[in-house]
Amino acid sequence: MADPTTVRTDARRHHDPQVRGFASDNYAGTHPEILAAIALANGGHQIAYGEDDYTEHLQRVMHSHFGPTAEVFPVFNGTGANVVSLQAMTDRWGAVICAESAHINVDEGGAPERVGGLKLLTVPTPDGKLTPELIDRQAYGWDDEHRAMPQVVSITQNTELGTVYTPDEIRAICDHAHGHGMKVHLDGARIANAAASLDVPMRTFTNTVGVDVLSFGGTKNGAIFGEAVVVLNPDAVRAMKHLRKLSMQLASKMRFVSVQLEALLAGDLWLRNARHANAMAQRLAEGVRAVDGVEILHPVQANAVFARLPHEVSERLQKRFRFYFWDEAAGDVRWMCSFDTTEDDVDAFVLALKEEMAK
Repeated sequence: MADPTTVRTDARRHHDPQVRGFASDNYAGTHPEILAAIALANGGHQIAYGEDDYTEHLQRVMHSHFGPTAEVFPVFNGTGANVVSLQAMTDRWGAVICAESAHINVDEGGAPERVGGLKLLTVPTPDGKLTPELIDRQAYGWDDEHRAMPQVVSITQNTELGTVYTPDEIRAICDHAHGHGMKVHLDGARIANAAASLDVPMRTFTNTVGVDVLSFGGTKNGAIFGEAVVVLNPDAVRAMKHLRKLSMQLASKMRFVSVQLEALLAGDLWLRNARHANAMAQRLAEGVRAVDGVEILHPVQANAVFARLPHEVSERLQKRFRFYFWDEAAGDVRWMCSFDTTEDDVDAFVLALKEEMAK
């Protein structure tokens, strides 16, 4: 009988690996060290649904970053991490205060409200960042049965506009929210980029300053798939493992999610990838600033560059490099860099931009 582990593949490549773009860090492939870790975890049998050796070891790895009380729950994707987190932090009548530009409000198809069963109370912000004063625009009416009860403040680090909270800014938010009896959730889809930008450990702006629950992102930093809910304050949640299953985020072969996060976090891969992506965004911003007629809209603090340029130029440029409009009516675009963006990629894009602007 043939060995069932014999390697054979009939798959073939269906894309041109030389094509590059600046649309999203989700467009990038997987870091080779993560692919190697997945291969290492393959073979033999491991207990399913998170009782495997890799998920157990991931708990210890997370402790090294977030302290001995942190508990990690691997999930499939960022929306799942956010929905499970917010469900575990709210009652059925609960609401979540967030920036109007927050991913949970704009880019998750209504999942927090439709699947999580909670209300989002949004606040306009100039730079994607909440403050205690902005939170107070929605932090009221706890005894009003006609209004969803504010129970959680959710912030994103770094924000959807590419800006980064300082540890002191997050501490002020946590102190303010906790003073109102609310909890704090941090959407960390790009938490590594924020830590690289601030040049501090991730704990410095999470559990150290009072964040209760964290959605930890791996996909945008080199993983194939897989994020995690990291409970920093056990008193802030309930029934997490049941909610993960109920929300269809419990992986049967969880070792292959956990080993990816381990590969990122056990060494410095998470930081190397993030620093490189941030550096490429800085290079891109420097090149763009030299182009007449192009305006950079927000401080470039992580791996995103937001710019405004003529609409017809963007449309022509999109035929050469993939990227997205952020506000098409205003001519605003977003350019993202990833762990595998190269200096040549950036320089080629800037040259193409100059050529299209000159037409």
